[in-house]
Amino acid sequence: MKLSEGDQAPLFEGLNQDGKNIRLQDYKGKKVVLYFYPKDMTPGCTAEACSLRDDYGELQSAGYSIIGISADTVKKHKQFADKYELPFDLIADTDKKIIESYGVWGPKKFMGREFDGIIRSTFIIDEKGKIERIIEKVVTKNHGQQIMNL
Repeated sequence: MKLSEGDQAPLFEGLNQDGKNIRLQDYKGKKVVLYFYPKDMTPGCTAEACSLRDDYGELQSAGYSIIGISADTVKKHKQFADKYELPFDLIADTDKKIIESYGVWGPKKFMGREFDGIIRSTFIIDEKGKIERIIEKVVTKNHGQQIMNL
């Protein structure tokens, strides 16, 4: 299913890196940066997470809450969040229910090989739970500023 700007964001819940249940409906009345990334501890995903960390204060001042989602485990997210001092929630979607509901699972190419995986994408969700913007061409090293410049 392909989501579009203006669509209602699919509701979800999942465990963050601390084992705490996180639900999208808990963010009603807040703007959310919901970003999907392939894998903890990889170069591109680390650059993206660190960019969001480095711009976290500015994003918070602009009213954004940040949630990252990948298919990694709670334990792996905890290691990733601790190693890079990430101040936001990372949800473990090991069964890929959230990933599939946002339409970010699909064919990819890497080093000449084709496979299915998480397509790096960011959804900006407004205070009413509607998708305001979708970023499909994520600039990993400057993702925080990419969001601020929308």
